[in-house]
Amino acid sequence: MTAPDVKFYQVGSRAVGNRLLPLDQRSEQADPQRHNALTSGHRACQGCGEALAARYVLDTAYTEAKGRLVSVNATGCLEVFSTPYPESSWQVPWLHSLFANAASVATGVAAALEARGDTGTRVLAQGGDGGTVDIGLACLSGMFERNDDVLYVCYDNEAYMNTGVQRSGATPPAARTATTEAVGVQPGNPFGTGKDLPRIAMAHEIPYVATATVADLRDLEAKVRTAMSLRGARYLHVLVPCPLGWGSAPSDTIALARLAQRSGLFPVYEARHGELGAVLPLRGRVPVEEYLRPQRRYAHLFRDGSHAATLEALQHLADRNIARYGLGAEETF
Repeated sequence: MTAPDVKFYQVGSRAVGNRLLPLDQRSEQADPQRHNALTSGHRACQGCGEALAARYVLDTAYTEAKGRLVSVNATGCLEVFSTPYPESSWQVPWLHSLFANAASVATGVAAALEARGDTGTRVLAQGGDGGTVDIGLACLSGMFERNDDVLYVCYDNEAYMNTGVQRSGATPPAARTATTEAVGVQPGNPFGTGKDLPRIAMAHEIPYVATATVADLRDLEAKVRTAMSLRGARYLHVLVPCPLGWGSAPSDTIALARLAQRSGLFPVYEARHGELGAVLPLRGRVPVEEYLRPQRRYAHLFRDGSHAATLEALQHLADRNIARYGLGAEETF
């Protein structure tokens, strides 16, 4: 008697189990022969979203570049925990720039390669939100204007985590940091401050802009592949929860990144030459409160019930993102 052909699927994730996919459809991280660009032994905090995202991005970029990849890294958490002198966890050619000029250094590397007639080696620059949204904005804007052949990746943990959790231009409203304390009538980071850098990048009309989170490996890898298939200036903005700065459990890193997207507070999309393209629609939309409550940086919003208006304002921001990017969720709370 012939046994029936049984197929097994994961439940609850809306996705087929990775181990059941054909080899050519599995993620880069599922390949035991992956390059492992950021190898073990670094000193990142437990549950660090930035360490995960950097490995995912660099491994995919390395494969797409057929091993011919140069990385330029701004000062920040990623640089500090991965290269404590005289050690390094990087398994790719890697240059450390200043806080402000990773985009300029990467431009110089790309220009040097072009001068040598080397069109096969690709250049990737990376930095945190402090070195990208604030300190490095002028150099990055210049890279965009010149359309330099560099993929710039921002790992956004929404504050200056390396130097003591100070507010950055990517810190969301009402979040507590060392410089936006949870005091006063409107505690935390003031509304109306900061910058939406992916939209600023889109305004430069560069070949490719995309956002992603560390929670969706396939989406992140696909966007790196797309970026590596193009020439010119490209920008990828990745949300990477920080357990230390967010006051969250290390085991919640992936869950929080997923909730940020599902609440609408962090829209995931891509754009080409300034025009919005594909978006990641919301599936199982959640109210912003479900995303905010597990984080101690928002604990002041839930202590005595006096900040209902602030929570409503944050929900409004999520609703605006859903409408602006056409994320397709019609539920109301």
